[in-house]
Amino acid sequence: MKNELNVHGLYKNFGRKTILTDVSFILSTGDVLGLFGKNGSGKSTLLKILFGTLKPTRLELSINGTSIAPKTVIPEQLIGYLPQESFLPKHLKVRDIIPLFHENGDDQDAIFRASFVEKIASRKAGLLSMGEIRYLELLLVANLNHPFLMLDEPFSMIEPLYKEKIKEFLISLKAKKGIILTDHYYTDVLNVSTKNLILKDCVAHEIHTSQDLKDFGYLK
Repeated sequence: MKNELNVHGLYKNFGRKTILTDVSFILSTGDVLGLFGKNGSGKSTLLKILFGTLKPTRLELSINGTSIAPKTVIPEQLIGYLPQESFLPKHLKVRDIIPLFHENGDDQDAIFRASFVEKIASRKAGLLSMGEIRYLELLLVANLNHPFLMLDEPFSMIEPLYKEKIKEFLISLKAKKGIILTDHYYTDVLNVSTKNLILKDCVAHEIHTSQDLKDFGYLK
C-alpha cells in the first residue's frame, strides 16, 4: 500500500524569533526527501514537530487524506524517528537490546540477519564504533511498522563502510516507507534522495543538484 504524508503551512516561532514559515511538502512511499540547511535553519525543529515532541505554531498534517494531530504520531506509530543523539543502553549487549525494540521473533531475526550484526551481537553498545551504533539504531527504528521514517544526521562521523551499508539499506527500505533524511554530508544524502528541500531564511525551497546548494549559499 502506498501512503502519503501531507505537511501544509508549518510555522514555528520561539517567542519573537521565527524559525519556520509556511513549510509545505508531500512525502509518499518510495520518496527519500533530502532536507538541507545550515545549523540553526530549523531542520531538527521540523523533524521534532512532525514527531510530535515539539509543538508547532501552526500546522496542517494529514496521512492519506485524514487529518492527524502531531501528538498522536508516537502512540499510533505513524512516523519513526532516528535522532542525532544515540539511544542505545550502553551497558547492554546488542543481542539483549534488539528484543527491547522488537518482541516478534521474525522481526528480531530480520535484524540479527542484517549485515555485520552477527559479529557485534555479543558486544556491549558502549563498545561499538560510531558506524556500528548508527547502523544498529537505524535497523531497530526502520524495522518498526511506521509508514514514514525521519533520520537526523545518520552519516555524521561514521566509517565509510557503514555509510555504504546505510545507503544500501535506505534504497531497499523506500519500497515500503517514505523517508526524510537530513545530514551535513550532502553528497551522501544526494546519493539516495529522490527529491530535496533546503531551509533558508525560514522558508523551504525545492532543489535538485549540488549547484543549487551553492546557489542558496549552503556550499561555498
